[in-house]
Amino acid sequence: MIQEKRLLNEFFELLQMYTPTLGEREIADVLTKRLEELGFTVVEDDGGTKLGGTAGNLVATRKGTIPEAPMIMLTAHMDNVQPCKGVKPQLKDGLITSDGTTVLGADDKVGIATILEALRTIDEQKIPHGDLQIVFNIAEEGGVNGSRVMNSSLLKAQYGFVFDTINSPGRIVRKAPGKNRIEARIIGKSAHAGNSPEKGISAIVVAANIITKLPQGRIDEETTANIGIIHGGRETNVVPEEAQIVMETRSRDKEKLTELTDNAVRTFELVAREMGATAEVTVIKNYSPFKLAEDHATVQLAKRACENLEFPVNITEGGGGSDACFFNAYGVPSVVLGVGIRNPHSKEEYIPEKDLYDTARLAVELIKEAAKLKA
Repeated sequence: MIQEKRLLNEFFELLQMYTPTLGEREIADVLTKRLEELGFTVVEDDGGTKLGGTAGNLVATRKGTIPEAPMIMLTAHMDNVQPCKGVKPQLKDGLITSDGTTVLGADDKVGIATILEALRTIDEQKIPHGDLQIVFNIAEEGGVNGSRVMNSSLLKAQYGFVFDTINSPGRIVRKAPGKNRIEARIIGKSAHAGNSPEKGISAIVVAANIITKLPQGRIDEETTANIGIIHGGRETNVVPEEAQIVMETRSRDKEKLTELTDNAVRTFELVAREMGATAEVTVIKNYSPFKLAEDHATVQLAKRACENLEFPVNITEGGGGSDACFFNAYGVPSVVLGVGIRNPHSKEEYIPEKDLYDTARLAVELIKEAAKLKA
């Protein structure tokens, strides 16, 4: 059904484009042209301007051949983590890898390539379908910022499918955590460390005491906390007046996320005050959790598509952020689909060749299965 050679060639072409976060201009121009050639009306929003990047989010829409069928949305993100310059993809023994000096960039160019191949396939084979919406986001890496700032009024779909998670097609993530970033500035009192250390209040010592009282690691099956950054001080002969701690809290339960974050903030402030210091704490809400019931229509549509292709179905929960967090918040019920990525965000990233082709087949099947529904 799909043309494997064409898909592989386009995937390799996309992998070799330099697309760091907020540097997506080249690929955005290429994708705009290809979507327009497929009959889509493409709108680029002002997300790039808001974030200081070179391109915005792409939202492409095309009328279907079955007016009564619901509109579905297929999405992937355009950016890669570093190092992603000079990617040299290679196929050996059924695996697609880089040459080991960069990431591969399958996260998430596999999503882009397979969506494009699915669109060509349904046109070439004249497969009936409902209205389609394709969204290619910027700045997913490093905080899911592209979808956070996107023009959500452009989204019209009733079902959303995000092609962007690990493992083979058949994995359906219906639930994922929200994340908060907590930045704390600890302010003590400086003094000469040799002549009068007793006159100072070491912000580093205060920070150390706070850290021993903060929740860390896995709190429960759906909740985690991590202290990621600490720094402070100027010289060894000065009692440090200032230190910084940056941490994150995550949970797939919104109430747990709020409670964990609030407790962390109170710990910063209380321990600092007890030790004669102060803590200036800022909470940045990166994204909210999303949760779809297993019997939700979006989950079941994805499940049927996988079963039609005889893929082993694994309806599960994720531990990382995703554009789906914002799509769900914007009113488009969305799941995240396995696309074959292994070891993302590393130079050991790879994807089985078979998973590349199977992901494109899944995209086609989703379009076909959605066409059977009533809007």
